[in-house]
Amino acid sequence: MYQRILVPIDDSETSHRALQEAIRFAVDQKALIRLVSVIDLAQFSWGGAEFLDTSDLQTSLRQAGQQTLAKAQAQMQTDGVVAEIALLETWGGRIPQLIIEEAGRWQADLIAMGTHGWTGLDHLILGSVAEGVVRIAPIPVLLIRAK
Repeated sequence: MYQRILVPIDDSETSHRALQEAIRFAVDQKALIRLVSVIDLAQFSWGGAEFLDTSDLQTSLRQAGQQTLAKAQAQMQTDGVVAEIALLETWGGRIPQLIIEEAGRWQADLIAMGTHGWTGLDHLILGSVAEGVVRIAPIPVLLIRAK
């Protein structure tokens, strides 16, 4: 049914749960998985950044993203599933759009991702990448909520 599953991950519990679901699909259906982690390099370009070494911060963001991907990939290998990985970078762009573009490039037929289930003020301030992906995705999206 689903042969190419894109899994956007961060280092959250919901992301780990979505990865576990993707692994189940991959094992049952012999599907391919591509793990992606998105970093926004512009997040330190607002007020106060003149007092920070933004290149060091961006390097740290890249390293953290690579570590998240490597950790998830190692976990998958323990489960007997091989996954491709990719670190996606944006400079203040829309993260949901970046995920959809990557799904199209890779020809994914399912996106599996966690959602934090924020409501109220948290949702208003932080937004929801998962909600953004669902709104514009041309393919099915499997959302996994926190427990």
